[in-house]
Amino acid sequence: MEPIRVLIADDHSLFRDGVCAILVGTPDIDVVGEAATGKEAVLKANSLNPDVILMDIQMPDMNGIEATERILESKPEIGIIMITMLEDDDFLFASMRAGARGYVLKGADKAEMLKSIRAVADGEALFGPAIADKLSNFFRDLNDISSENGKPLVFPDLTNREREVLDLIAQGLNNQEIAARLFISRKTVSNHISNIFNKLQVADRSQAIVVAKDAGLGKTKN
Repeated sequence: MEPIRVLIADDHSLFRDGVCAILVGTPDIDVVGEAATGKEAVLKANSLNPDVILMDIQMPDMNGIEATERILESKPEIGIIMITMLEDDDFLFASMRAGARGYVLKGADKAEMLKSIRAVADGEALFGPAIADKLSNFFRDLNDISSENGKPLVFPDLTNREREVLDLIAQGLNNQEIAARLFISRKTVSNHISNIFNKLQVADRSQAIVVAKDAGLGKTKN
């Protein structure tokens, strides 16, 4: 059986060294590379084809959330585990929306780290009990919004991310504010908006807002 190929992406060399020390000597795991920035993580994911990436959220050049989204656009088979010191709801949900399949806090012991890597390599998603509770509540609330009164999800041709961007447009946010809310770049926001305009067959932002509000989007969440 081939070992699990792991890429470690974190801007702190001491942390990368520490994770390598944990993984070295584990027969079923092979560390194939390291990255110190989000952009480097994207490049090395494409060149090294790892099975699993341990991805820090806060990195220079490009944060781990946007790096995750970009990697999975071209290589959806890669399992990405977010590694962070922050048990923050916004970061957690943004990571999951980007496609991460695990979320491990820095300081996790060797057993938890190995369990997460092996589970994600097998195609599973793995989160700690506290984080699983947060996710359960989040998706329950999301279901209540998207399936209110048993009605089907609006704009089924849009991806979840595009629908999310459209909702924020309808709330009056500009591209920079949307980028900050979703932890992605303004260029990525612009790409999503172009796709939205094409799919909805609208000419501009004003028309998109009208269509979105008619469908019930754009309501400010308390």
